[in-house]
Amino acid sequence: MDIAVIGTGYVGLVAGACFADTGNEVVCVDVNEAKIAALVKGEIPIYEPGLADIVQRNVKDGRLSFTTSLKHGVQKAEIIFIAVGTPQDEDGSADLTHVLAVARGIGEHMNGYKVIVDKSTVPVGTAEKVRKEIASKTTHSFDVVSNPEFLKEGAAIDDFLKPDRVVVGVSSEKAGKIMMDLYAPFVRTNNPIIVMDVPSAEMTKYAANTMLATRISFMNEIANLCEKVGADIDAVRIGIGTDSRIGMSFLFPGIGYGGSCFPKDVQALIRTGKDVGISLKISAAVEDVNAQQKSLMFQKIVKFYGSAESLKGKKIAVWGLAFKPKTDDVRDAPALVVIADLLKAGAEVSAFDPEAMKTFAAKLGNNPALTYAESALHALQDSDALVICTEWGEFRRPNFNKMKVAMRAPVVFDGRNILESKKMAEEGFYYECMGRPGVTSTRNVAAKINAA
Repeated sequence: MDIAVIGTGYVGLVAGACFADTGNEVVCVDVNEAKIAALVKGEIPIYEPGLADIVQRNVKDGRLSFTTSLKHGVQKAEIIFIAVGTPQDEDGSADLTHVLAVARGIGEHMNGYKVIVDKSTVPVGTAEKVRKEIASKTTHSFDVVSNPEFLKEGAAIDDFLKPDRVVVGVSSEKAGKIMMDLYAPFVRTNNPIIVMDVPSAEMTKYAANTMLATRISFMNEIANLCEKVGADIDAVRIGIGTDSRIGMSFLFPGIGYGGSCFPKDVQALIRTGKDVGISLKISAAVEDVNAQQKSLMFQKIVKFYGSAESLKGKKIAVWGLAFKPKTDDVRDAPALVVIADLLKAGAEVSAFDPEAMKTFAAKLGNNPALTYAESALHALQDSDALVICTEWGEFRRPNFNKMKVAMRAPVVFDGRNILESKKMAEEGFYYECMGRPGVTSTRNVAAKINAA
């Protein structure tokens, strides 16, 4: 099939590359000339495991191309995916400015029947708005389809090529058949293509992400309660996760969720409810708990040192800046809150992340008290404590002896529970985590802390 993908951000680039990888001819369109020029040269603007290989292979084989010409993309394609950004507006709603602008452009360049697919995350009613914009510019027939994405950053290629399910919202049998044919190569293991009405497909994405965010916030609340009553959240997690009605996914406590989807989608769903006169109390609580959770690590650090004023002049190492491992995405990352609070208190911060230091620096801006280290160990040099904000694999089995040599004091605050309390005690660290018993400092550790 001939496909156009409008927008070469995270969703658009992954979708375009994966569709090309199954034999389709795909043209990706973007107004950003510099980004298109870089993609033509094989330079990938985001970090996603496996994406560079699949893009470069399909460009070389002639199935994937890039252009700034919307007209070229529209007129060449039978199926057109809209995958531009839907940033959060001030009231929490999704800003559809870019989506509707693309819809008008598609209408202006139509040269025959097209299936126009909303791939961007958009609220219920967007497909109808897109339909009206296109219809105002063309007399050609077309169908508008909702096809929400369910990609996990860090595993997006596998998620696209081997989806749990494909959700397609259609209003015509013709469009439904075309979408079924398009996705047939991705569901050979009999995972379902679920065809439904358009509003239900639009709602499905928001409902799914809010459900997952709810599990995270619930577990974070339970972890906080475990700390107060002396329970171990890891034991509790296993105890409830082995219930087949619950399952083990998204039950790990931490310092809150971030990224491009959960924060924005939860707030957009709340706003949709307000627009129709419904108060989504559970969704609102999920958002409130997450906001509080991001500040919890700083509160633990302040409690340890006795006051926020005691942090002035302390050097704190931070491992992990991305909102999750295997990505350079720092949107709404907990590390943004943790580091901002530390800097405000007068601490110096030495940060390391395998992929996200450039994107983090661009997001937070310059601050002379914030430096970026060349390695995890280098970040620890002369530090008074370590804070772990992202669960990158390389942080799970560090060299504890080298850590203690590098640090002024062996103090670790683990916001992702990736280290073991018992092991940390054996190695002589003061250790605090989320929802598990921490390690009370031994005389040795206490002395070193006081000396620092």
